[in-house]
Amino acid sequence: MRVIFMGTPAFSVPVLDALVAAGHEIACVYCQPPRPAGRGKKERPSPVHQRALELDLPVRTPVSLRDPEAQAAFRTVNADVAVVVAYGLILPRAILEAPAHGCLNIHTSLLPRWRGAAPIHRAILSGDTETGVCIMQMEAGLDTGPVLLRQATDIGPEETTAALHDRLSAKGAGLIVDALSQINDLFPEPQSETGVTYAEKIDKAVARVDWTRDAVEVDRQIRGLSPFPGAWTMDGETRIKLLASRVADGRGPAGTVLNDPLRVACGEGAVELIRLQRAGKGVQDAKDFLRGWPMPPGKQL
Repeated sequence: MRVIFMGTPAFSVPVLDALVAAGHEIACVYCQPPRPAGRGKKERPSPVHQRALELDLPVRTPVSLRDPEAQAAFRTVNADVAVVVAYGLILPRAILEAPAHGCLNIHTSLLPRWRGAAPIHRAILSGDTETGVCIMQMEAGLDTGPVLLRQATDIGPEETTAALHDRLSAKGAGLIVDALSQINDLFPEPQSETGVTYAEKIDKAVARVDWTRDAVEVDRQIRGLSPFPGAWTMDGETRIKLLASRVADGRGPAGTVLNDPLRVACGEGAVELIRLQRAGKGVQDAKDFLRGWPMPPGKQL
């Protein structure tokens, strides 16, 4: 098929690669414009932009798609379908209706649960045991379109947002290839009006750990915010980011370091900290972290 691909972050790259490998003609790649990054604040192309250049694919980076000229340029591609995955811009109706088969979105939840910006984070934060990927026919509403294909997967008890992100990216790549191979035979399934939840964008204000909460909730917070924005706690004047954990046995005053392995008491129960990062340092496993930053039993976080 003649495809317009629309995506921006690293999550979208495996999908682009899968479409190319499946033999589809990528007529054009749309992604967000390069942004200033690094110490020098030089403009850096997004991961999708960079990968498209490596594949010698034409790239467009409009600031908006509401402009009539941008919409006219989109139509001139004469695409059979647009595949959208974490693009980051709102698609007006003129864009949604331009390709022959419309715009298909890869959404990382089992719709209608977790419509919106942060479905992977919210699934873990809420303690969901299952999530998945949906191929959705896009319409004007926020993730309200009918679903063409869906694939469920369990969420591991120690899985972080980063790990689940990578798994769902791979599943999404496979599922969109399946969808395009049978596009004329798929029946769009309207989403249920019950069970709708919204995955609001993650605010950094929710990242500080409150050790008086139940260990299950603290563990979900650590895993759900890993790697970004990263749950954190203070050891004196030093901020420590917590990037992996599990619920563990133990009790004591909330925020107190317990015996090895590195466990911290919560309001109810305890969590074992598996990966940590001190401000200005790299990410380390707990044993390596403790060699450079001792946290003896009884220390209060």
